[in-house]
This record gives sequence, C-alpha cells and structure tokens, in this order.
Amino acid sequence: MATFESSHELLFVVPGDPQQNTGGYRYVRELVAALNQAGAVNQPGINARITGLPGQFPQPDTVALTAMNELLASAADQSWVVLDGLAMSAMPEILEAHRSRLNLVALIHHPLADETGLSSQQQAWFFAAEKRALAAVPHVVTTSRFTAERLKDFGVSPDRIRIAQPGVEKRALGAPEHSAGGTVEDTKTIRLLCVAQLSPRKAQHQLVEALSGLKELPSWQCVLAGACDRDPHYAEQVRRQIQQADLCSSITLTGEVDGDALAALYRNADIFVLPSLYEGYGMVIDEALGVGLPVISSNGGALLHTADRPGVAMYNAGDVAALRERLGIWITKPDVLAQARLSAESESQRVRTWADTAAAFTAALTDFQSHHPHTEFSADWLSLRQPADYKARSQNLNTMLRDWLQQQSGDQVRPQPPTLVDLGTGLGSNAGYLAKVLDNSQKWLLIDQDTGLLAAAAARLEPLGLSVELRALQLLPQTFAGLLPADTRLVTASALIDLVSAQWLQALVKEVADKRAALLVVLSYAGRFELSPQHSDDDLLRVLVNQHQHGDKGLGAALGPSATAALTAELKSCGYEVHIAASDWQLGEGEGEEHAELARQLMHGWVNAAIQQDLDQSTRLRVWLDARERQLAAGDLRITVCHEDLLALPPRAG
Repeated sequence: MATFESSHELLFVVPGDPQQNTGGYRYVRELVAALNQAGAVNQPGINARITGLPGQFPQPDTVALTAMNELLASAADQSWVVLDGLAMSAMPEILEAHRSRLNLVALIHHPLADETGLSSQQQAWFFAAEKRALAAVPHVVTTSRFTAERLKDFGVSPDRIRIAQPGVEKRALGAPEHSAGGTVEDTKTIRLLCVAQLSPRKAQHQLVEALSGLKELPSWQCVLAGACDRDPHYAEQVRRQIQQADLCSSITLTGEVDGDALAALYRNADIFVLPSLYEGYGMVIDEALGVGLPVISSNGGALLHTADRPGVAMYNAGDVAALRERLGIWITKPDVLAQARLSAESESQRVRTWADTAAAFTAALTDFQSHHPHTEFSADWLSLRQPADYKARSQNLNTMLRDWLQQQSGDQVRPQPPTLVDLGTGLGSNAGYLAKVLDNSQKWLLIDQDTGLLAAAAARLEPLGLSVELRALQLLPQTFAGLLPADTRLVTASALIDLVSAQWLQALVKEVADKRAALLVVLSYAGRFELSPQHSDDDLLRVLVNQHQHGDKGLGAALGPSATAALTAELKSCGYEVHIAASDWQLGEGEGEEHAELARQLMHGWVNAAIQQDLDQSTRLRVWLDARERQLAAGDLRITVCHEDLLALPPRAG
C-alpha cells in the first residue's frame, strides 16, 4: 500500500510558543515526535517540525497575519504545511494567497466559534472567518469524530476530512499508587484530580460549586492543576469562590503542571474529574484511563463520545447537581469506586498510543496525496483515462454520426466546414478523437472554464490542420441561450452529463434543438460497476457511490446515473431520433501499468465519495480499498465500469 512521501519537511504551524502546556499544543508536540521516530508508522520516520508564530491569536493582529504570510511564502513549492486551527482559522485571505502553491492541511481540535464565553457577534465573526478559511484549505484532520461531524456546518465535505485521535504515553504518567483492583478503605482520604487550564469552558467553578455541597462528607481533597494565567480574571473568580465556600483546606490550585509533577498527581489520585462545558476531544480522559484512574466527566461536545467508556461516569454538561451526586456516590461508597477502578484498569489496555495517532495521521496524508478534491478534472486524470475512453467508445455510433454529417454536407450546393462544439473540452480528448473519426473538413469551438486545459486542447487539435476557436466559460443553465453559432452541426461532450442537473440538460437540449444540431454525449456513468473477484462490501460501495453521484458538483443537483434517461426524454420531446450504446471500461486485463494506475485512482475516488455519504463506514471502506489494492498489485483484479454513449439526430426539416 502506498505511503506518504515528500521531498520537503512536514511543517506544523501553531500560534505562539509551541511548548505551551494545553491539550492542543501537547497533541502537536507528541504527534510530531511520533512522526519523527523511525518505525513509529511502519515506515522510516517523517521529517516533521513545529514552528510558532508571533502575534495575537485567535483573532489575528497585523503581526500574526504578517508572520503567517511570510512563513507560507518562504515554504518551497508543493511543501506540506499543517496549520493548527487556532493559528489559521481566522486568516482566510492569507491561505487563499498560498493554496495553489502549497499542500495545506488544517488541524482542527474544535471550531473557534464554539469557544465558551463569546458574544453572539464574536461567534458570527469567527464562524464566517473559519468557514472561509476551511474552504481555502483542501485537506482537514480533526482530533475527534465529533469535530469532523461539526465541520459539516462549516461547509467541509466529509471526503476532505480524516481523523487522528490523540494518544497517551502511559509510561510517562506511571501506574497509580493504589494496587490493581484493590479496595478503597472507608477511612481513606479520597483524592480528586482535575487537569485543565482555568477557563470558563473548562468550568472549574462548577466543580467547586458541586464540592461546596459535599463539605460534610468523609475526608476528600481536590487538586485543580492547570494554568491560571491564560484567563487571570476567571482564575481569580475561582480562588474567591473557594475562599467563600470555606474550602481552602480541601481544594488546591497548583498552576500549570507537567512532566514528573503531573505524573505524580495522576499516581496519587483516586478519581479524575472533568467538568468541561465543551471539548473537541478531551485528551485528559485518555490519560486518566491510561493509568487506570476512574473518571467523572461531563458530556460536553466530543466528551459525549470520548467519555462513553467503561470506568467513566458521565453527567449532562452544566448540571452541577448531577456532578455533585456522582462525586458523592464515589466518595461515600468504596465498593462502587473500587468497581469503577477495575473498569478503568481494564480500559487502560485499550487506550491509544501516540504511535497509533502518528499512523492515523500518516494514513491521512497518504490519502490526501492521492486525492485532490479541488482538481477532480486535473490534466493528469484526464490524460490517464484517455486510453480507456477511446477503447470503450461505440464504433456504431461513430459510423452513424459520420454518415449523417456527410449527408448534411451533400445537401449543400457549396459545402462549408460544419461547426462542431465540444462542451467541457478539458484536454481536447473528445474533440481529438472525433476529428480523426469524422474525416471531413471541420471547424471546432472548444468550451471549458479552465483556460489552461483549453490551451492544451488547442495544441492537440491545431497540428491536425483544423480551425479551432476557444471559449473560456462556465456552462450554467442561463449561459446556453444563444451560446451555439448559427451553423453548429454537432454538439458533443464526454463524461459530463452525469454531473449536471435536470435544468442544465433542459437548457442544453433547447439550444441544440434551436440549431437543429446533432448531439453526441459519450461515457456517461450508468450507475453500475463490477469487480472480480467479488467482495462482500462491493454492494455497500456501489450504493454510496451512486448516492454521491446525485450531489451538487457545481452545476446543480446532479442527475448521476439517471442522466442518459433524462436526456433521452428531453430529446425525444423535441422530435430527435436517439440511439444509445454501451461504452464500458474494462480494466485490469493485462492492460499495463497505465490502466492499473487508472484503476487505483478510480477506487480511491469511489471510497472517498462513499465516505462523504456515510462517514461511519470509513474504516470498513478503507479495509475494502486495502484488499482491492493488494489484488490489483498482484494482477488479480478485473473492473468493469458501465458507461453509455448517446447519439441524437434532429428531425428532418418539413
């Protein structure tokens, strides 16, 4: 199976000092270390590094904007740059300036607009900025499935997203001091631990409020470990709250803790508590479970999923009474706490490592490298499919069209070269094919929205001695009226109509019929593909791919596999004589490396489309893809993709 390759270092960009000790910064540091470690991802280590940007974040000032722009400008062409969401999500204009030259990847822990404490105006500003920024970045990695789902609201299609959940370095934390499976003595002081920077979103004030109602319970102590200087006003509020509740002897604020000191806190604790109102993942849940420490957690944001595991007691975020109740049960009932500890110790064996995270991240980069959502009609893809297209096309329809064009010329006293119009011409493959098949004088009008492809198409046709006119235009329903020259004899398109809407086809047929031109539409996807040998998930893939075919590809809700039938009905209503022939791709039958690469990219495209329809099937579909790629490499895979060619001839005048 292919793996990620780059001749340049993999650059991670974060705001400020990369050594800051929040979950997001620790995620990046641990991931980069695992990526750089040889053998961590079943391949030689990736050359990755982190750089921090000066300035104000997340709402960037001039210093921050300048720093990001200069950093991206200094990166070599085609470099891979991973941008932490906190750094990139509010500067879309910078990303838009560099996206065509660099491979940009957004690393999103949670959307900025979801941060607690923002005014409605601030939320709206961050949402608009982040939506635009994410549109400028072709690839996205999230740290949780919850965040991946949330990004749908920002217009990010699931096929652009991969997930790399955090890991735990269990050896760094060590084992808890209590013996595995040991009971909790009735007279023991229960030690509570909360590790999170002090902020309204982490909601330490709610934990203090809950504990203030438990002062009369048997002995307990609580440590709030986390930076107090990121939101000094909130930290001071929590200090006053502790004083007013007369809990200074029971609750300790340590400030930021890391390394051996943090490991000691985990070892000494009996219960871990996370009262956050919202988390993009909740790494500390894994860290606590990794040392067999039972957890009381809210269900805020991604915690609904992260904390839904053995050894964790959940409550509704913001419900102080429910938090107090869960604390009271575990503090006063040693047998219940001991059972929770056993569950946590069992769950500790299933906690991911950072090597696992690095493997998931590398797999994401590998996928991104082979799939480019913004260049689905790239020159490379169009060139790759050309041999299969030419081989599949219907020779019978070619003959019928040639005979009809010759007949039209024969009816003229002084025949003039007919105008032939190629819609969505791309590299000119369709026009180049027909120019040789029709063997009479021709003049071509090539239409495409990509000026680079148009230039390549002209270079293909001009050596044939043909008259070629180029028109750069996005073909929308409203652009068809009057589009075709008066002497248009043939309108043709390849691999196009399954991507367009019913309204688009209606506008096309009206304009073609007005000019009494013939219409040749080839290689339209027919909704079927077969693979041999069969796989149990072939049907699942087909269903999801066909669902995806009906999505908006930029020309309205696509007709997908029903396009040929819809076009036939429109043409017949205008009196056209319609002929349809199969033009199936046959791949993998000793066709050589070129067809093997086409098959590989085709399968990657299918899987990405299917995942876009159902993100929950991601793992299952990637297992399918791995199996199929092995068969392809061994020469044991055959693929048939069903297409249809359509030729429509206008009714005779009179």
